[in-house]
Amino acid sequence: MTVTLDPSALPDAGNGAAEATSAGLDALFSPNAVAIIGASDDTRKYGNWIAVQALKGTIPVHLVNRTRPTVLGLPTVPSVTAVGSPVDLAVIAVPAAGFEEAVDDALAGGAKAIVGISAGLGEAGEEGRAMQDRITAKVRAAGARMLGPNCLGVLDHTSSLKLASNEFPVGNIGVISQSGNLALELAGLLVDHGLGVSRFASLGNQADLDAADLIDAYVGHDGTAAIAVYCEDFLDGRRFARAAQRAAEAGKPVVLLTVGATDASVRNAKSHTGAMVSSGIVVEAACRAAGIEQVTSPAQMAHLLQALVRSRVPQGARTAVFADGGGQASVASDSAAAQGLDVVEFGAALQSAVAAELPPTAAVSNPVDVAGGGEQDIMCFQRVLGHLTTSDDVDATLMSGYFGGYGSYGPELAEREIEAARQMAVDTAAEGGTVVVQTMNWQSAAADALRDGGIPVYRGIEEAAWVLGRLARRRSEPATGIPELPAAVAQVQDAGYYPSRGLLADAGIPFVAAAEVATEDELLRTAESLKYPLVLKALGDEHKSDRGGVILGIDNQVALLAAWRDVTARLAPPSCSIEEMADLSGAVELLVGVRRDPRFGPLVLVGLGGVFAEILHDVRCALGPVTSQQAKDMLLSLRGAALLTGARGRAPVDLDAAADVVARLSDLAAAHPEINEIECNPVAATPSGAIALDARIVLA
Repeated sequence: MTVTLDPSALPDAGNGAAEATSAGLDALFSPNAVAIIGASDDTRKYGNWIAVQALKGTIPVHLVNRTRPTVLGLPTVPSVTAVGSPVDLAVIAVPAAGFEEAVDDALAGGAKAIVGISAGLGEAGEEGRAMQDRITAKVRAAGARMLGPNCLGVLDHTSSLKLASNEFPVGNIGVISQSGNLALELAGLLVDHGLGVSRFASLGNQADLDAADLIDAYVGHDGTAAIAVYCEDFLDGRRFARAAQRAAEAGKPVVLLTVGATDASVRNAKSHTGAMVSSGIVVEAACRAAGIEQVTSPAQMAHLLQALVRSRVPQGARTAVFADGGGQASVASDSAAAQGLDVVEFGAALQSAVAAELPPTAAVSNPVDVAGGGEQDIMCFQRVLGHLTTSDDVDATLMSGYFGGYGSYGPELAEREIEAARQMAVDTAAEGGTVVVQTMNWQSAAADALRDGGIPVYRGIEEAAWVLGRLARRRSEPATGIPELPAAVAQVQDAGYYPSRGLLADAGIPFVAAAEVATEDELLRTAESLKYPLVLKALGDEHKSDRGGVILGIDNQVALLAAWRDVTARLAPPSCSIEEMADLSGAVELLVGVRRDPRFGPLVLVGLGGVFAEILHDVRCALGPVTSQQAKDMLLSLRGAALLTGARGRAPVDLDAAADVVARLSDLAAAHPEINEIECNPVAATPSGAIALDARIVLA
């Protein structure tokens, strides 16, 4: 289910929208009683599925049906107002035509929260959207909150609330999903990792409550340790990101799965910046800013959630690989390196300590191969792991192999293996170590003992190495924070080349000396005050360089006249810009731009390439505005950053000057919400500074 909303009806992303709070959501997750409007005996209907699940909980349930005296063998009431006692929560599972009447009844009966199962509203065209908006206004006016409509339900295992169409395993993962099936798939994957769900809320159309509201409600929930979100539309993206940041700061990391790498605004973009900032890149930027862990599948989500709730973020990337087979030790080492982990050679003291616990044939320099030591003394795993987790040479340990299978060799060894696993977990927790385990015997009693003690266990080495790499990056790439937007200033009225250039120059972005000319006489007169060589640009053409509308290296008046007559004859521009030619010796061309996303606000983009930016596609994006230091970090994170820092004997460019251009442009764009796109392309970064060679603004 994909919900499409009119962008004009969205909140102004990041501009003072009220932050979400969990106020009033106790009635949603821990109500005194529940009324199910549309409760049914028909096993093909949600009113039946929801009622069956609701009756499994301990919260009082009132079955509302206007035509049947009983449902599921229990008496019904014709309305919520007929219950005769307060009901905090009403679940509505009736056809769309009866939804508004059911909401009126629920509110009249004192409901403080409503769950709209009914479909055929906001997702069903203009008429349905109008009805949904009208109903939402009623709910808010009554001081109540609404989940959905067009949703799968809500569940809270800590309050014994069961109002979803399916059962979910019990655990400590809070799930928020815009897809019912994806939530069910994730729940099944969590079981494989010995995990389950604390709370579940289906977003549906997000007519009232949205993902940000629910994240905030989960932050204060003692039973939730981490939050899994599947969301297709963020409505107010900055509010979502701020809620996720609050969750991370409270020790409850958010793992996000989303879809949709392109949208109509990207296809219609008129500049390089707009064409390359897809909604996928926008979401990635928001995730980096807020500390959200983004994944690409439910399986990745389950893998990472296990590590986040059981393990710890390591102090660095130095990784010990610990295996009970040479092949697995080698494969695990390669897998770790592929994730940016550093399989360092141990110092002499650690090698000696590990060697003392293992047979003489064991490898001890890293990776460690116990070389049959497990069969001889299963407790060697505990002792070796203890040396690794307490060593100053090691930040994290990736364990791989057969552990968990030794118990098949006999009951005494099975008992000892489980004891070794328990003690490994106890020691790791006591030392504050980071340990991730992969074993072919991942569903064994010993593997369960590791999980129960706080060590994540995986079936495949790729998954284990991947999650360890993600844990390490939480330290090396911390959240940058959600920037505040400045107050809006006087609107830009003219987005022509020279007004744009002037606006940017006033913001402190350097340009070469230049003037606009419309006639040959103006050209010659103006050239007298400029220094050759010159550049002639045809104005009024956004792709002027591709059409031969930019003439470089004009050395004298004769060449200038020839260039003018050629350009005007071929392109007939309304005017031209005549500019001094910057000294580009040792320069690297950069693209610097900002695009305003309707959900996330201004997005800052930097990249290499100038006119070749779309070919090289070496870009970085961040929520704006950015500081000079953040801009510098973005530049240094480009794949081609070595060109900026002095590759192959080149002089390094002035990174501080280039970063200053990025920061100033981002500040300017953030203060002008009417600017949809703004860019300087190229910006010439040289060893002695940075200067903008072109400017473009697209108004919303």
